[in-house]
Amino acid sequence: MVYITRKETFSAAHKLSRQDWSDQKNQEVFGKCSNPNWHGHNYVLWVTVKGEVNPETGFVTNLSDVSQVLKSYILDKLDHKNLDMDVDFMKGRYSSTEVLAVEIWKQIEKPIMALGCSLHSVKIQETEKNTVEYFGS
Repeated sequence: MVYITRKETFSAAHKLSRQDWSDQKNQEVFGKCSNPNWHGHNYVLWVTVKGEVNPETGFVTNLSDVSQVLKSYILDKLDHKNLDMDVDFMKGRYSSTEVLAVEIWKQIEKPIMALGCSLHSVKIQETEKNTVEYFGS
């Protein structure tokens, strides 16, 4: 089994809050991430796929094809958008990086499988100090 990773970047805004909580409670739990005027991040996304090496090509899969899946299903929807307001697959969900990683997985799992490999992990760096990695359910 060989693992290969594609790295992409996107910028997006979001706000962490619960509408059923007071502003004070949201501030206590989510801190500056509950800013009523939103805030943004320059995210780094790593998607790792796995499979056997094709003896005819020497590839697990063509990383250009993985890049196109990410562009079509993820980057075109997320980049320079508000995760809470603009992104169809995030509607009604908390826009934490943890939830975002799970939802990205759901969007790309089948298109990645169609490339003849399988999805191993989705890793997102939200800040220089905070990274989330998801390996599927």
